[in-house]
Amino acid sequence: MRETATAPVTAPVMSPAIASLAELVAGGGVVVLSGAGLSTESGIPDYRGPTGRARRAEPMTYQRFTGSAEARRRYWARSHVGWRQIGRAAPNAGHRAVAELERRGLVAGIVTQNVDGLHQAAGARRVIELHGGLDRVVCLSCRERTPRAELERRLSAANPRWAAEGRVNPDGDAALTDAQVAGFQVVDCLSCGGLLKPDVIFFGENVPRDRVAECFALVGGARSLLVLGSSLAIRSGLRFVTRAAELGLPVAIVNQGPTGADADAALLLDAPLGATLTELAARV
Repeated sequence: MRETATAPVTAPVMSPAIASLAELVAGGGVVVLSGAGLSTESGIPDYRGPTGRARRAEPMTYQRFTGSAEARRRYWARSHVGWRQIGRAAPNAGHRAVAELERRGLVAGIVTQNVDGLHQAAGARRVIELHGGLDRVVCLSCRERTPRAELERRLSAANPRWAAEGRVNPDGDAALTDAQVAGFQVVDCLSCGGLLKPDVIFFGENVPRDRVAECFALVGGARSLLVLGSSLAIRSGLRFVTRAAELGLPVAIVNQGPTGADADAALLLDAPLGATLTELAARV
């Protein structure tokens, strides 16, 4: 019988950029700084990346929220709709790869600018939520924190005939018209009757000093900083890259599009996060 020659099967060649990133991560002591771009593959829109450029979302400010009952009505109506998508979101390949690198002892900790809880859902353990988490609600009077699921049940009970749909924005709320918002009933703290707010940092509100200090301490003890899916357009995240550069730590950035810290990066990858991080985890 005549034999047919077949080409040998070879493993795909690792790109030089992935090889350099793998070499950096293999040294361990990596601190991850993640942004909204890491969660877009989970269906959560970002702010300035490819899915965010077409959106014109006006974020809620702390001053408007606390100073206007109508602003709170609008926020909670929009957030009640948006939570249906945010609350169902599942970790994507990028989140799982980061959690796997932490499990292997290569990632020392994660500072996330995201409020979606997807790092923890993927299994990551040492996560600092710089801007808080949408899965919790805080009373502005007694400071009691309660699960978001409990508030959602109360809002549904208070608005049994209310229904609306709208495009979800990066902050987790949905774009609704004034007519859709009208008639929505807001509920207050069960313990003291105070105003309820998602346990996240609004624009115009400061991140708690002890949380910032914890992030700086994590970066200070790192061997390298890996930025994932952040444009670093605002100081909130950029300051940690600046500190890493001051300390002489190598900074690697994986993001779709330019960032505010490209000049400080030892390694830049403009690439999809899920596929890149999955390959990284497989190669380290």
